Amino acid sequence: MVWVPGKDEVTAIDAYLRAPTFPPLLERLVEEYIRKKTGKHWDDPVVLEKLRRAIVSQKDQYWREGRTRKISYEKGYSVLAYLAYQLPVYFVQFEHILTMLVKDGLLKTRMRVLDVGTGPGVVPLALTDFLSRLKGCTATIHAIEQSAEQIEAFSYLVSGFAKDIREVTVGGPVPGDIRKFHLRDLPGPFDLIVFQNVLNELPEAGPGVRADIVESFAQLLEDEGSILIIEPADRANSTTMRKTVLSLVDRGFGIFSPCKFIWGARCRPDACWTFEEKPRIRPTRLMKALAGKEAYRYLNTDIKYSYAVLRKDSRQSSPFRVPLHAKFARFSQLGRHVGRKVNVIASVMSGNLGDSAYHVYRVCDGTSRNQVYVVLPRYFSAPSTKSILESDYGSVIEFHQVLVRFNPRYNAFNLLVNRNTRIVQVPAN
Repeated sequence: MVWVPGKDEVTAIDAYLRAPTFPPLLERLVEEYIRKKTGKHWDDPVVLEKLRRAIVSQKDQYWREGRTRKISYEKGYSVLAYLAYQLPVYFVQFEHILTMLVKDGLLKTRMRVLDVGTGPGVVPLALTDFLSRLKGCTATIHAIEQSAEQIEAFSYLVSGFAKDIREVTVGGPVPGDIRKFHLRDLPGPFDLIVFQNVLNELPEAGPGVRADIVESFAQLLEDEGSILIIEPADRANSTTMRKTVLSLVDRGFGIFSPCKFIWGARCRPDACWTFEEKPRIRPTRLMKALAGKEAYRYLNTDIKYSYAVLRKDSRQSSPFRVPLHAKFARFSQLGRHVGRKVNVIASVMSGNLGDSAYHVYRVCDGTSRNQVYVVLPRYFSAPSTKSILESDYGSVIEFHQVLVRFNPRYNAFNLLVNRNTRIVQVPAN
């Protein structure tokens, strides 16, 4: 049965997400775990310096390309650095995603959840906190993790955080490599299978191999269940995730969200960079201690992520179709209109990608193989164009009289907002 939140639950969810913080209990548990592992207080100068080195090393590995990219969160201070730098953001990020799932009617009153590559238990921790504010919704969570030290951190943090929350039952992580996991070790079927920030840590695995992994676990999915894939928002990881999703579509899966196929056709882009962006979190005590005078290195508070919800059926979130005989150009036809002003309709699929001179948003109508961007000069602001600045991720918007340009460097089309442009947000269904 689909879980429908009451007024009090909606109020509680919204109140938390307006000013999201890492829960004080969980913050204390992380600090205690650092002391347990190091034998020193969490803010000991030696401990802090080793954490800084581990964070810098992980960030350096993250931005490498190809087979030289090897991210490790498996041993010693690499695990502790993950708890200090990554866990708070990923925790709040998943609470935003759970809120989206609630609004889309994808949470059940009794949920069975599988977290693939759980690490220190980000998904179970966030789901525990989320359900602690609700009534009438319970979850049983199972997880897989390869690293023994991450499993140790999981056991300490999740048991300490969830022990008094009756709405959640969490099983100990099953050890195993997700690339060659024996499904018989899991008590499926599941209503929700989650891959959060795990597939991108397999740099040697291309989109097809990643799709193989997801497809294998989908054998444990309930017929009306959902698969959730979440990856970082940078261009490389986001576009690789989209290619993985398209590979899964070729195998019979349906995209529930965030894509909206407003012309009724599935897109086949060569590259698709699209991501969600949410308000920053407040830094933890540990982050502040690490930061000192170098906040840009050690404060991790931005929430940006790419995601896809997949299903075995054809159900979609907020389905929208362009009305018959509507006078809009499809993005697949923009090549015919370069240098002209046209009317288009599309969904907003990114936060602001611009700089000090321009607002830039990735937009999509589901028909083009090229990237398409709306470009709005910052000096130009008018009531007729403010809808793009106030739009939510996935909003469907009409753009009237935008100038079409082609950028050969990026093989992309730019839709330039000018003084004759009118922007109108289409009401949600």
